[in-house]
Amino acid sequence: MGIRMEPIGRIANEVAFGRSNVCWESITSTIMLLPQWVEGLDGIEEFSHIIVIFYLDRAKSDGSLRLKTHPMGRPELPEVGIFATRSPFRPNGIGVTTVRLLRREGDKLIVEGLDAYDGTPVLDIKPYLTRGDLVSGVKVAGWTQRLWQMLDEEA
Repeated sequence: MGIRMEPIGRIANEVAFGRSNVCWESITSTIMLLPQWVEGLDGIEEFSHIIVIFYLDRAKSDGSLRLKTHPMGRPELPEVGIFATRSPFRPNGIGVTTVRLLRREGDKLIVEGLDAYDGTPVLDIKPYLTRGDLVSGVKVAGWTQRLWQMLDEEA
């Protein structure tokens, strides 16, 4: 069974592939839609946040995908399974991020907080909804707090 997907657009920003220590929360990106999908943006301006699904096209492994990793390659953090991380090295290179929609400019969406490199293909866009997407009582792994503290100190 094959799965076939075609990009609906591309991401443009100032973050070149391979750049590390990026504070993604502060990055402004432009999602540029292909002409045949632009009409599908009508009404998107009514939302403050959107969910962007993208293809991690440059996160290629050598075929030996490791199922356990240290988050962000930091040995001081515990080794955990890849499904417990946001590692780009996954069985299927799909990225999903909720971002702030700053504005729409015709066929372009200007967003903040998209953790994808310049040129990354966009597969889909969905509105962020407070019913269904908003989750209360969330629990996260303890190491995430240590990671965020390290990232804040490096910024």
